[in-house]
Amino acid sequence: MLQTLLDGLAAGAAYALLGVGFTLMFGVMRRLNLSYGATLMFGGYLGALLAARAGDALPAGVLALLGAVVTVAGAAIAGLYVERLCFAPLRGRSGVAAMVSSFAVWMQIEALASLLLPRHTNPYPAPFDLAPLGIAGLSLRPEHLLTFAVAALAALALHRLLTASRFGLALRTLSDSPAAAQAVGIDASRITLLAFLLASALGGLGAWLVLVADQQVTPMFGMWSTAKGLIAMMLGGLGSIPGAVIGGLLLGVVEATGQALFGPQIRELIAYALLFLVLVARPGGLLGRAAFDLDAAARERL
Repeated sequence: MLQTLLDGLAAGAAYALLGVGFTLMFGVMRRLNLSYGATLMFGGYLGALLAARAGDALPAGVLALLGAVVTVAGAAIAGLYVERLCFAPLRGRSGVAAMVSSFAVWMQIEALASLLLPRHTNPYPAPFDLAPLGIAGLSLRPEHLLTFAVAALAALALHRLLTASRFGLALRTLSDSPAAAQAVGIDASRITLLAFLLASALGGLGAWLVLVADQQVTPMFGMWSTAKGLIAMMLGGLGSIPGAVIGGLLLGVVEATGQALFGPQIRELIAYALLFLVLVARPGGLLGRAAFDLDAAARERL
């Protein structure tokens, strides 16, 4: 059981980064970016393309490091493209139009990635090829240790950025009250763009951790990462970064436990069942109840 918990937390740490990226976008724009997973898949395909073209000429460690940089940068650039095309022109207007346009761009990015690497399954570079470590009867995969370390450092860096920088203050102000942000002279367009880039980079980092563990990338990765990030965000509470972290960890543990008890076929079904149960019990998510109650009270006053 302890081994299952460890495996679940390792997967959940990567899910948490996917959920945090989704949460940053939603918290600032109050819009769902349906092409989020496609941008991460595009970064992953660039990493796989690098491995296919330069894999024999570079040491495994260097190739993996370059793969991380290319994946994160590719996701950020694709995210910038989505923001400029789908969300910037529609800022302050229809949220449905922005969401639908992001879905159309999802198809576009997926087609472009498939042109780069036409094969359905493409190998992805791993940083090392080491046997699992055995400690006190537990099997610790090097990829899991890497995931824990990278996710923890990314979470600490994000917390520092949001709480101890002018950008973080501006971002939190814009998220809490766009009117107040405008009143104090915050450039909403610039902050939204930077938040989108940050969210895409964090999502790209989470995608890299998943791809390193799987050592492959397929066109389905876009849909998969969108679903995992969205579930983590909704479990934790819309707009809550700590909630996204908790939601991602919880999702990983529940999936691993379900797989251990009932087999891999039931893993995805359990994830959606968990989301259903949490939203029935707490419609605002685990840490989003206060915001949900505030919105409900506002609707009642209207």
